[in-house]
Amino acid sequence: MACKEVESVRVAVRCRPLSDDEKAGKYESIVAVDQLRGQITVHVPNARTKEERERSFLFDSVFGADAKQTDVYNETSRPIADAVLEGYNGTIFAYGQTGTGKTFTMAGKKEVPELRGIIPNSFAHIFGHIAKCGEGVQFLVRVSYLEIYKEEVRDLLSKNHSTRLEVRERVDVGVYVKDLTSFVVKSPEEMDKLMFIGDKNRMVGPTDMNEHSSRSHTIFTITVERSEMGPDHQQHIRMGKLHLVDLAGSERQTKTNATGDRLKEAIQINLSLSTLGNVISALVDGKSTHIPYRNSKLTRLLQDSLGGNSKTIMVVFDIT
Repeated sequence: MACKEVESVRVAVRCRPLSDDEKAGKYESIVAVDQLRGQITVHVPNARTKEERERSFLFDSVFGADAKQTDVYNETSRPIADAVLEGYNGTIFAYGQTGTGKTFTMAGKKEVPELRGIIPNSFAHIFGHIAKCGEGVQFLVRVSYLEIYKEEVRDLLSKNHSTRLEVRERVDVGVYVKDLTSFVVKSPEEMDKLMFIGDKNRMVGPTDMNEHSSRSHTIFTITVERSEMGPDHQQHIRMGKLHLVDLAGSERQTKTNATGDRLKEAIQINLSLSTLGNVISALVDGKSTHIPYRNSKLTRLLQDSLGGNSKTIMVVFDIT
């Protein structure tokens, strides 16, 4: 099964090509990508020593400027979508600052099949799988969309999307958001429409690095319930969740010149990203006796999809 084909937590890095402006300015790439070895090497001009001049980093998957959208999806996200369809939980994190190509990799150009990103490919993958299943298998697909803004949870699909929602926990369902809207969907197009509506309600604000900077983390959750007749002639139900998480980029105040609300937002963004890093490090280490899920709303809400038999991929975007 797909859940056995991929490690619990993986990290992939994609480097974008030089932009037209960078080429016109005669900038040169300082990054070399070795896809077979999963290695990225950064060449630092005018460094004093050889060690400083060339530094290499290893990841589970790396993609260079010429990588194809379908290859990125098949390598990073398809195994997780397959696992969700089998009843497991999975999370796809997208992380990258302005100008690193995150939007292209995650959304792409939906009208051109070969240029579609991870999100539309995931939507099509799920319903493509459902269409191929026999009549004896039934599916129910639901979606929700929330943002975490300054550690407050908001429903992006609600008419009152600015209302703060409470995070609760019950023995029978685990951690959940009280009164979070959920919609039943029957096609990739319906999913796409709901994501578009939610994106319009997301909190954004200007900084020196980006006029429309995301000021929150968002979680688009697809819940897939599968019901089929077992050998015992009883109906068996399996449920999996796929979380598509768009992380707000970490920020340095010296670069963004953030003040007032922008500075407070940046502090909360950096704290939650730090907690996420601590959680993933503890999971990968395998020796930690305590996983700090409760230290942020982001990790607490994703607790059932991080660690255990769930699958996680962190897709990081970087400039060339």
